[in-house]
Amino acid sequence: MKKRLVIGSILFCLAQPAAVPAQTRAPATLPAPDSASAPYDNDLQRLAEILGSLQYLRTVCGAKEGQKWRAEMQALIDAEAPSGERRRRIVARFNSGYRGFEQTYRTCTPAADLAIRRYLDEGAKIAREITARYAN
Repeated sequence: MKKRLVIGSILFCLAQPAAVPAQTRAPATLPAPDSASAPYDNDLQRLAEILGSLQYLRTVCGAKEGQKWRAEMQALIDAEAPSGERRRRIVARFNSGYRGFEQTYRTCTPAADLAIRRYLDEGAKIAREITARYAN
């Protein structure tokens, strides 16, 4: 039940109207899952990457949200309670999303605004799909 609430809250945070459709992205190549993996780990890792990207991009584009997206990531980790390699992969994807944009954008640009809208759409879609498919 707690996982459903956390995924639902992330979905709520991501649910903003956007005029641009989500960008299609090929699945990331990840190490073979360990025995503690969940069937939705690839989606969860992508969601973590999106949250990291939003933490950086929303800040550079002047959103006064503080640590909102980092807090959403922490709530996701707390609800999921991953350990070992699974936790490391999820956290690494958040950091990868953050650092990827940190290296590219020093100021807000129209491309950064577009990326934000696309990530909000994609993140909401992933959160809906995980909730619909795996929530009890």
